[in-house]
Parts: sequence; structure tokens; C-alpha cells
Amino acid sequence: MTKPLANRIALVTGASRGIGRAAAIALAGAGAHVICVARTVGGLEETDDEIRKAGGTATLVPFNLKDFAAIDRLGASIFERWGRVDAFFGNAGTLGVLTPLAQLDPKVFQELLDINITANWRLVRSLDPLLRASDAGRALFVTSGAARKNTPYWGGYAMSKAALESIALTYAAECAPTNIRVNLLNPGPMRTLMRAKAMPGEDPSTLPRPEEVTPLVVEMLSPAYAQSGMTVNFRK
Repeated sequence: MTKPLANRIALVTGASRGIGRAAAIALAGAGAHVICVARTVGGLEETDDEIRKAGGTATLVPFNLKDFAAIDRLGASIFERWGRVDAFFGNAGTLGVLTPLAQLDPKVFQELLDINITANWRLVRSLDPLLRASDAGRALFVTSGAARKNTPYWGGYAMSKAALESIALTYAAECAPTNIRVNLLNPGPMRTLMRAKAMPGEDPSTLPRPEEVTPLVVEMLSPAYAQSGMTVNFRK
């Protein structure tokens, strides 16, 4: 079986559940050693169990992405151990609260900024030298169709994803002369806890499972994927 990420180092945020967990398992199955980042130790250990069952390997890094100094330390630790990152999947995110903008709690707004925007910028800042050290650095960020819609009550989440898209596409343009390729993935509605929170009356069995999008994640993080500055929409 061909392993497109054999002997490569991949980092996944939000790796304890949902799309992040499924992606970490798939990337390990494709041959990568996966650095799994999430807040929940138990969830990370479950991800690690699945990776090991499939014959893969992982390093677990439990911390909250709002700890920006920890993001800086993560980059330094990766440099000391491996000297590079070949694939970065910026998946972690928060929905916040679906409410009119005038009623959005400032603490919730700040958390949207911290996790969906600032943490990803800090990760770019921390991982950029490591991606440049790879012969084919790949970065992929999870976005949402909400970023390009003005849907009532979704303003906080939409704002944060629109800003993330701007960061990712600007970084892609800056990396054009290098071996780094940067893209966005819009998975669409999926059977995740975040989707259930947003749409509590929806039948989850009608939605794709996170595992269904992982072949696309592996493809877009593989050295052979040469496109950059693209937003790819998953279609079941």
C-alpha cells in the first residue's frame, strides 16, 4: 500500500475528536508521525490508541490553544526533536454562541478571536521556520461557508472564519516563492459535536462522518499536492 506521507511529520490541532481526530488517524495511516494537539488528555489518548492499532505513531501535546506562549514553545520543541514540520492541519475551532451580534457576550467574542484567529496566526508564526525546513511544507486550515454569508445570529463565528481565510490566503501568497503550499478546506456540514450544537434538531445520520473527508485532507497535505491559495469544498 502506498503511503504518501511516509517518514513525514504532521501536526493536527483539535485532534481529540471530530474531523481533527479522524484526520490524525488518517495521516498516521498514510505514513506520517502525527503531533496531536488538543485540550483533552483522554481524547488525545483515544486518538493515539486508534493510531497505534493501525500501526502508526503519534506524539500527544495537551494544551489549550489560548495559551499562546505554549504555541511558541511547541515550535521550539518540534525544532529540537525533528527540525521540521511537513504538514500542518489547522483544524481546531470554536462555534461560540449563535445570537444577535448586539447580544453576543464579550467573553464569547474574545474566545472566537483567540481560538479561531489568534491561535492560528500564532501557529503560523511558530511553525513557519519548520515548514520552510521541509522539502514540501503543506498547511491546511478548516474554514466554513459561514465566512462568506451574512446569516443572522452567525456573525461571531462568520467573522472569525472570514479573518482566518484572510490569514491563510495571505500566507499562501507570501509562501509562493517557497516549497510551502497553503490552502483552505471547507468540509461543509458534518457529523460533529460542533454541528450538533449549531443545529440541535438535525438528524446526524443524514450528515457525512468526519472520516469521509479525511482522504481529501491527506491528499491536500501530501507533497504531490501543488496547488496553493485555494479554498476546496468537500462534496460527499
